[in-house]
Amino acid sequence: MWNTEETVARAALPASVMTYDPPRAKGPALSKRIDPTWIVIDSIENASHDRCVDLFRRTDDTFGFEEFRRDVEDAGAWTPVQYYSHAVYVSRDAAYDAASREVVWLRPAD
Repeated sequence: MWNTEETVARAALPASVMTYDPPRAKGPALSKRIDPTWIVIDSIENASHDRCVDLFRRTDDTFGFEEFRRDVEDAGAWTPVQYYSHAVYVSRDAAYDAASREVVWLRPAD
């Protein structure tokens, strides 16, 4: 289901960004921000291997990303740390460009 007002306000995204509020599929417990029907097409880790950004494709052929952290206290499980997954992009490259603007450690060095 598409939602351009309530979800945008909730995620503090610019109003020009469409958001996607997916129906929840039944299955194993995952982050509520990542729908189990979405396919991760790229997972980029930082040099310390304690942060990663997943780029994913939704079933409607839109794209998105989410940032995760991994801590020893969490037994190495990846935990989402931001609320980027509701933003919708038309391509993998557009999602990556947005991620590199938003995620500090992913930004290109000047």
